[in-house]
This record gives sequence, structure tokens and C-alpha cells, in this order.
Amino acid sequence: MKLTDSLGRNINYLRLSVTDRCNMRCFYCMPKEGIVNKGHEAVLTYEELLLIAETAVGLGIEKIRITGGEPLVRSDIIAFLGRLSVIPGLRHLALTTNGLLLSEMAADLYKSGVQRLNVSLDSLNAQTFSDITRGGDLNKVLAGLEAAEQVGFPPPKINCVIMRGVNEEEILSFAELSRLRGNSIRFIEYMPAVKEDDWQRYCISGEEILEKIAARYTLEQIDKGAFSGPSRDFRIPGARGSIGIITAVSGHFCSECNRIRVTSTGQAKGCLFADAKTDLIPWLRPPDREGLAKVLRAIVSTKPERHDISQDGYTHTNFTMSQVGG
Repeated sequence: MKLTDSLGRNINYLRLSVTDRCNMRCFYCMPKEGIVNKGHEAVLTYEELLLIAETAVGLGIEKIRITGGEPLVRSDIIAFLGRLSVIPGLRHLALTTNGLLLSEMAADLYKSGVQRLNVSLDSLNAQTFSDITRGGDLNKVLAGLEAAEQVGFPPPKINCVIMRGVNEEEILSFAELSRLRGNSIRFIEYMPAVKEDDWQRYCISGEEILEKIAARYTLEQIDKGAFSGPSRDFRIPGARGSIGIITAVSGHFCSECNRIRVTSTGQAKGCLFADAKTDLIPWLRPPDREGLAKVLRAIVSTKPERHDISQDGYTHTNFTMSQVGG
């Protein structure tokens, strides 16, 4: 079964957030202070999250990515992932983490049925990493990457937000990881979410990133897999890993968007940067599988053609990535 929107895009990917809480405070994701975490009663239970996942897969979703906040801070997450992994029809279960708890949880994650890990990592320099994350420990993340491979995961994908004046000098160091360690590196343009004056000062276009890499290495463009996200993917000849560029600001990829998302409080969105959202709570409390399926189809059918972010600005209401499952 295929789930298609009004533009004929095949929607086969659900990003499902399990918490808005995080054990880091990256400056581009959330403000230094003033964030009030949702109370436990506002966050979906695992039974409700499972109902959403099962219903979505029944409609044609084939890939689920678990996000947060930081999903590994939620208690009993391993047992929940185990239940997700055996949903009939689900072909790919992935998880995005900041890696701080990965070294101690990697083995259980692998046993639970998670097939792929994405690790958010914006610097390989301890001080820069601490500055971006407001106190994060780079060594813990690097230990988590190593632990993940030791227990059987393929080299985790690394998500790196490149920011001018912050970590742009590390582009080649990250590209080298695709060669030396086999990681797939995804360079992400800085995107405005938290209210920030003059946010464009951080922006480095995907083309500029590619130019910096191509000045050192030969790059071959490669085909994306069936469950890939919005990146344009390349490989340095002979490298096990790949290099992806996600150009949300300088070059929209909306025509290929294959996803919907649900926040930890049950708000469903067809686009990360659209203000439109649908509260799923009326179909979860009490559970109404048929009604939930109908509303999920409606979210897909009304998925916007594109977002409106560009170097000139944007119109969406500011939000924190941790609350939306960015």
C-alpha cells in the first residue's frame, strides 16, 4: 500500500518524538533559559505512541525514526523500541540521539531491533562542542559512536549543522570521517527555529560546503536509498561512508519530501516549518484506530507543497526543535 499526498509524493516516513526533554541545550535548538518542559500528563504514553505507529504503518508508512528532545532520556525507551520493531509492515526503525548516553545503551538498542542510529554532532573540537551544546562532553559522544559499532550497528550517521564562524573550519575533518571510519556525514544548513536576530550570519550554503570538500577530495554523486531523507549524497572514491548535503535554506528539497511527524504531545505536522498542525489527542483518548487513520490520511493529503524559508527570511512561528522533534 502506498500513501501519497495531493502532489503525488510517496509518504513512507514518520518521525515520532517521544519526549521534549534533552540533556543538552544546543544554542540553535533551544534558548539558554525559559523553556518549560511539558508535564508527564501532556506527553503521549507509550501505548498511544504505539497506536500512532501501528496505524501509520497500516496506511503505508515503512520507516519510523524516533526523535526527541533526546529520546534516550525517557525511561523504558528500550522496551518501547522493541515493541515498535516488530510492527508488521515496518521495514526500517531508526533513532536520532545526541550520543551522550549511547555508550551505556548501545547494546540494548541493538537488541531492541533499532536498525540505524543518527548522532547529532556539530564539532570534533571539545571546546567548540561544549560551546555549541552549552556544556556537553564530546568524549562521551565519541565513546558512544565507538560502542555502537562494537555491538553491531553500522557506523552511525552523523548530523552536523554547519555554522559560519562557529564550526565551518571542521568541514574537512568531518568529511574525513566518511573515509577513515565509514560514517555517513550529513551537513545541514543552519535553519531558523529559535527566535534569533540576524540568523543569516550563521548560514553557509550547501554549495559552499561542497566546494570546500571538492577542493580537497574528488566527489562522486550517489543514489539515495529508498528510505533516505532529503540529502544530496556523495562519496569520496574508496570511502565506506558518504557525504550528504541538506539545503533547507538555499535550495528547497520539498518536492522530494516523504515524511510527516508527530510531536511527543500528539501534534501531527506535514511540514516541520509549517504552522499548521493537528491535535491527535481526540483519537487517542480514548483510542479510536479508525478515526486516527482518517486524520493521518488528511494530514498527508493537506501536506504543503513547500516551506518558505530562504535567506530573505521566513514566516513560520518560532519554536524549539526539541519540542517538535526536528
